[in-house]
Amino acid sequence: MTGLKSPRGEFAASKLVRKRKKFRWKSTAYKRKILRLKEKYDPLEGAPQARGIVIEKVGIESKQPNSAIRKCIRVQLIKNGKQVTAFIPGDGGLLYIDEHDEVSIEGIGGAKGGAIGDLPGVRYRVVHINGVSLDAMLSGKREKKMR
Repeated sequence: MTGLKSPRGEFAASKLVRKRKKFRWKSTAYKRKILRLKEKYDPLEGAPQARGIVIEKVGIESKQPNSAIRKCIRVQLIKNGKQVTAFIPGDGGLLYIDEHDEVSIEGIGGAKGGAIGDLPGVRYRVVHINGVSLDAMLSGKREKKMR
């Protein structure tokens, strides 16, 4: 049994634990989690959702081979003042949003927290407007609250 890299035997547990801790740092996911990199670079600071104020409405052209203008908004987050672009899902969703409205945004669900589909650089989507769900407004169940 020569050439074994792992210690074996009755009193080897602490050595094995120490070794496993050392090698976990080779995993990118583990390293990012322990160093809390998501909280440091992410505008939402690791939170699932965030509130912000609408600064402007923008139309973003979709990537090839599609041809469309996707309706988005620029949002300034309340918690840290950072500005992000958020997509407005649904048909006619832009009609319910005005400048200076308070919106709630969440991640759009792309790989590793990135953009999705043909939207270049847009990583967030609108969920609520002035505390009312965008889905409820689009289906006609509720009307937008005036602030």
